Amino acid sequence: MLLSRYERMIARRYLLPGKGERFIVLVAGFSLGAVMLGVAALVIVMSVMNGFRAELFDKIVGLNGHAVIQGEGGRLPDWRAIADQARRTPGVTQALPLIEQPLAATYNGRAEAVLVRGMRVEDIRANPSLRGKVVAGSFDGITAGSGRIAIGSRLAESLGAAPGSQISLFNPLGQSTPMGTVPRIVSYSVGAIFEVGVYDFDKAYVVMPIEDAQTLLLMGDEAGMIEVQTDDPDRVDEILSPLVPHLGGRAVIADWKSMNAQLFDALKVERVAMFTVLCIIILVAAFNIASSLIMLVRAKTRDIAILRTMGAGRGAMLRIFMAVGTSIGVIGTLAGLLLGFGFLSIRQSVVNLVERITGQNMWDPQIRYLTELPSKPDPVEIVLIVTMSLLFSFLATLYPAWKAANTDPVQVLRYE
Repeated sequence: MLLSRYERMIARRYLLPGKGERFIVLVAGFSLGAVMLGVAALVIVMSVMNGFRAELFDKIVGLNGHAVIQGEGGRLPDWRAIADQARRTPGVTQALPLIEQPLAATYNGRAEAVLVRGMRVEDIRANPSLRGKVVAGSFDGITAGSGRIAIGSRLAESLGAAPGSQISLFNPLGQSTPMGTVPRIVSYSVGAIFEVGVYDFDKAYVVMPIEDAQTLLLMGDEAGMIEVQTDDPDRVDEILSPLVPHLGGRAVIADWKSMNAQLFDALKVERVAMFTVLCIIILVAAFNIASSLIMLVRAKTRDIAILRTMGAGRGAMLRIFMAVGTSIGVIGTLAGLLLGFGFLSIRQSVVNLVERITGQNMWDPQIRYLTELPSKPDPVEIVLIVTMSLLFSFLATLYPAWKAANTDPVQVLRYE
């Protein structure tokens, strides 16, 4: 919108009306504030929800892979051949043997349900969700036959365990004897305590070398599943479809979409719902801009008539009031972006402050899954928010500007 010099001067003066028009300034200030809060709320909420989904995806997929090939009955006798076949499948970047089995752990009279996870030693140290997440101890001493394991931080808290503690794992499916099945109880030393950042993982996981897991579960040389990583997680079902005929009914494939379908579908629905609801704030702000401009036009009717008699055309009046309303939208949008990104930079400090003031746990990892409030701004969404805010602000100026442009100077100045 190109304005002439005098049009810019008048628009600037109308943005800051005189003493007798403070109410108009107040309404315009509310309009600017509403745009700012609406944009900030959208930026904050959508960034947090994107961060929540990204963190969950990275941590869940980091431990469980993009897909798993599960053996019938939880056993894969020929896991090496299946893993080799998976690695030869185009699009597959990694195929690792795993054993997962729910058991019970005891220490000093405390008992907790755990999920024992057997992995090759090199895979434990290379896993992105475990590497660099050790809060006590070290993975270096965890080797096959060492009798050392790694446990999650929340599990360590529940059991009261620390590095060096002797934890007993209880396997109800022990050896058969004439007197019945004797449960198998094996003691292990805690070599490392890790914190993935997902409460359910940190509360349950016990990681050990796959050879030790085979011994504990009496599996011989068998594995329970093959963890598969692909070069495109969104196409994991398409990538792994050629592998299905080679499994011959010995195993089934479950990808991350099917294993976590309810969680990610719920996040998707909530994301759309929150975006729609928060857009209403910006829409209300646009109505405020329209109402403040209508009041400004009413207050400046005599000035508009004089300008028209001095030669200002309808187009000039149209541009002036459109510029005034759009300026409110632009300033509010920029302020909203600054407020939103500023809040995101200190989001965890704000959560901690609110917790100290209220005495309530605002971010309970048992409910939220993650231990900290995440954030991941999406540039495409930010552009969409800015575009929508500016568009609503522009549309709100059309009717008041049209009313100003159609002011009849003869009618206004007849009795002056």
